[in-house]
Amino acid sequence: MTAVLYNKGNAELEEPCIPRDVPVFSALPPARLMTRISATAKALSAGLVATLVQMLVAIFLLAPDGPFEYRYQTLLQHDSHWFANIVDRGYQTIVPPISHKMMEVSNTGFFPAYPAIAWVLHRGLDLGAENALLITAQSAAWGFWTYFFLFCERWNLPSGWQLLGALAILAHPAAFFLVAGYSESLFLMGLLGFLYWSGTESRGGRILAAIHGIVMSATRIVGLPCALAPLVKRIWELGWRKLTNVRDWLANYGATVLVSASAMLGGLGFFVYCQFRWGRWDIYMLTQQFGWGIEPDYLAIFKPSSYHWLLPALEDPTQMSQMAMTFGGLLLLGIFAFEFLPGARRQTNRSVRISFYFTAFILYFLSVSGVAGVHMESMLRYEFCLHPLIVLALLHYLHNLPLRSWLGRASAVTGIALISAAGLGLESWYIWNFTRGNWVA
Repeated sequence: MTAVLYNKGNAELEEPCIPRDVPVFSALPPARLMTRISATAKALSAGLVATLVQMLVAIFLLAPDGPFEYRYQTLLQHDSHWFANIVDRGYQTIVPPISHKMMEVSNTGFFPAYPAIAWVLHRGLDLGAENALLITAQSAAWGFWTYFFLFCERWNLPSGWQLLGALAILAHPAAFFLVAGYSESLFLMGLLGFLYWSGTESRGGRILAAIHGIVMSATRIVGLPCALAPLVKRIWELGWRKLTNVRDWLANYGATVLVSASAMLGGLGFFVYCQFRWGRWDIYMLTQQFGWGIEPDYLAIFKPSSYHWLLPALEDPTQMSQMAMTFGGLLLLGIFAFEFLPGARRQTNRSVRISFYFTAFILYFLSVSGVAGVHMESMLRYEFCLHPLIVLALLHYLHNLPLRSWLGRASAVTGIALISAAGLGLESWYIWNFTRGNWVA
């Protein structure tokens, strides 16, 4: 509504009826909120599509013939049966644990978050333990993919870049474990959610970060040191000199330390439970040692004998895991050289990527240390957990790196497409074998 005024020159001027100094409040939500809702809906939709694609390919294209329920449950193999045993019976063990793998005697070699959530579905919805485990894993896969696309939206990555990033993750030979009866998807959902929400400054964001961190550390023991990622990022942002100012520690690091400490409660709570029930807080480590022969070697990544350079046999999962360990090490070394050695580009907003590099290194270091004594068995699957972190970090790096040459961009896209095609073919081979009960990782 406007009022028409006449000045001395008889020219018409339009002026609002409400004086400019009167505050006016609109009932409509701000544009930023609408944008945020739209980005979240987009990420949820894209995440659901990625999850459904993985499930449809595994169940309808590669699983053995049979009724749908049979094909669906072929995604439950090997370690899945241990999780089902925990869902049905709870944790049971003798002290010390039995000296070989026998779930009926000692099943405490797995962290509790994944079977605990499946147990809630098992009891609350009267589902079989097997279906509850699969639904839990596949719902967590949806959550993982949603956070992947939320990061892409936060960084304003073009849709083409998001598609290439998703393809690079999907093409990893062990990516199908996201929708199988394993804990990879829940751990990765907790980890990405923890990193996503810890990157916000609001109280609500910190609470959500702590919740995701609890799930992360309660799913796998490696989640405990990963909980330090926000603190590492904070130290990097403020600079190392700030650490010498002890008086300002609370102001500089207090909130971040609280988030990291809260995120550790899931794993620490499991240790407390074990102490009260069996008098041994380390019963998980003992079960791993006695049943699986896991004796950590924390110097393994520094030993040349840990790395294998021969082309692995396709039908030998141990050799493929050894190659995955070698490739993962070379990839991390290359990233370190590009990011941190003298001469590296400084104007790429590196502080955003520090938490991704830190958690990727922790995952690689502890995974290699754990399986070095068993010839790197399962390293292909463990290496997949750091793969999405590296993909996200590289997407952010390349997006902040000026690529003026169209030939360079075309070459990068072509290279990713060719490598992804080869990876998808290899992954199909593994899904075919996995759903038929063969050990692949």
